[in-house]
Amino acid sequence: MRGDGGYPFATAPDDLSEPVAWRPELTAVALILDFAPDGFKAAAPVDPRALGALLADQAGIDGRHVIVADAAGEHRLWLRDPQPGRPLAAVIPLDKDFITRIASLLRFHRRLLGRASGPLPRGWPLTAYRLARLDLMLRALDLRDEGATYREIATALGRDDAARLSASDWKMSASRSFVVRLVRDGIAMMNGDYRKLLRIR
Repeated sequence: MRGDGGYPFATAPDDLSEPVAWRPELTAVALILDFAPDGFKAAAPVDPRALGALLADQAGIDGRHVIVADAAGEHRLWLRDPQPGRPLAAVIPLDKDFITRIASLLRFHRRLLGRASGPLPRGWPLTAYRLARLDLMLRALDLRDEGATYREIATALGRDDAARLSASDWKMSASRSFVVRLVRDGIAMMNGDYRKLLRIR
């Protein structure tokens, strides 16, 4: 999974009880914290355990990956220098997600100051509509992999007109077009587009 955007931690794919840490270059809301340069000894150390409940705390060869609970939206941290008590600095890559990274950093800084963090950056997490469509997409893809026709998939997904339309009407129907798009997008998601879900929309 490491090459596909995840970290090399042992994670059961069917176990959804524990949050998964994703690479910060793919997840704009993840913050990169490292040992502060010389001359910045007054920079604050960060002890994640003092920030509140930890949804995840994973140690890897590249540092420590922590998810801090927050009523307004979790904080995802990559501590490249996991030694406690050392002054830290934030690393903000100058990439296309720069603004989102800054917004995430400001949220975390407010948390460090004991203030309300404020909402997550726009587009994160997924909206209810996107989640519902992803659910339909995965169901359609599973049915297609099991050999179901587009008409059978449409019926299974609650498209009532699918079963009663004639062959010619079905071919031109909105229900068929809808299912074809679901399967097409599901295949693309399976082949790597799922990583786009980690970016701000």
